[in-house]
Amino acid sequence: MDGPPDPAWLEEITAESAFDGHRPPEPALLADCVHCGFCLPTCPSYLVWGQEPDSPRGRIVLMNEAVRPGSEMSDEMAGHFDRCLGCMACVTACPSGVRYDRLIEATRPQVERNHRRSARERLLRRTLFALFTHPGRLRAGVPLMAAFHAAGGRALLGRTGVLDRLPTVRALVSLAPRPPLKAVVSRLPEFTPAKGACRARVGLLQGCVQRVLFHDVNAATVDVLSAEGCDVFAPRLPRCCGALMLHSGEEPGGLALAKQTIEAFEDCDVVISNAAGCGSALKDYGHLLADDSLWAERAAAFSAKVRDVTEFLVELGPSATRNPVPLKVAYHDACHLAHAQKVRRPPRELLAGIPELELLEPKGWEICCGSAGLYNLLQVEAAEELGRQKAEKLIATGAEAIAAANPGCTLQIAAHLEALGRPLPIFHPVELLSRSIERPR
Repeated sequence: MDGPPDPAWLEEITAESAFDGHRPPEPALLADCVHCGFCLPTCPSYLVWGQEPDSPRGRIVLMNEAVRPGSEMSDEMAGHFDRCLGCMACVTACPSGVRYDRLIEATRPQVERNHRRSARERLLRRTLFALFTHPGRLRAGVPLMAAFHAAGGRALLGRTGVLDRLPTVRALVSLAPRPPLKAVVSRLPEFTPAKGACRARVGLLQGCVQRVLFHDVNAATVDVLSAEGCDVFAPRLPRCCGALMLHSGEEPGGLALAKQTIEAFEDCDVVISNAAGCGSALKDYGHLLADDSLWAERAAAFSAKVRDVTEFLVELGPSATRNPVPLKVAYHDACHLAHAQKVRRPPRELLAGIPELELLEPKGWEICCGSAGLYNLLQVEAAEELGRQKAEKLIATGAEAIAAANPGCTLQIAAHLEALGRPLPIFHPVELLSRSIERPR
């Protein structure tokens, strides 16, 4: 389905349609849905709201309606699209192979172009993109976050009642991590040589949120790749791969960052991502730029060489010695890794290969934790309910720690574990692997 859309059916979309003619959902993909309902038990927004338009098949009905003359991009229609987390659990569950991922990916930019959001919504979205996709601005905020926590800011705000009145502020406060002050100055070397004989030469995407709030994950990734015989190229630019924007329908800004990312890693044989949301976007560049004559071929070649770090390490095979890490670890499936990228076995295989590490599986692995990019800041109440449910299921495993391969999931789960009074350490799988390789423990 990649490539320029068929102009014949685009002619059916008129100025009176809710959607415009720029890359709308394709009729052939819409027609694949037989409305069987297998998606319903796996759809987090349907589980929260219980309404048909908040299910994948219900949204497909709305998409079909939106391309017809006389349809309208109402607040209600846009609201049902906004309530979708984009977790893609329905893609995993669908027996008919419906590409809901392609459909919602095409729908989000339509909403942004053809729906007039309130001034408050526009300001909030602009502010979030202006902050989270700029590592330099995030670094500047690290001392402020440290001071906020040191002063007991959460408790102070709670006593004022402002958190009850302003859900977005409540979400920001609950999700705010406690990064060490070293995050202001911590940087990865641009090049790290392989230890021993070089088995591969790879490029590592540093990410925006990842490089600031989770520098230790990037450092562990470099350490593990180097220990396994890889030369690692980790450029400072691009500042962001565009995933947050692309998953939110902000197409122009997201595609501009995608092109910068392609240029930065074009000479690499393999491009490594250690954040599920970023990896999902990187692997999708070929589709997103398929109708751009200047970028289509380059984007397709780039996407073909993208690997999640766990996926790549399993393909490469182990060479470094693993030492014991005696720990009970519950593995959390990040949606953009398990459903969007179909990477479910490699993280488990790497963790299972660590001596004395006991791998635990929570119930409801396929249901999103509610992070979903910026979802937990835009759809606060639904995200809070999903986060609470996910935290409860992880606690029920009896784990001593959690493994999660996405920064958004880590922030979301940590906040809700703390709210339940059961805080647990959360590691990226490569951090546990680095601990095992580093020295006997």
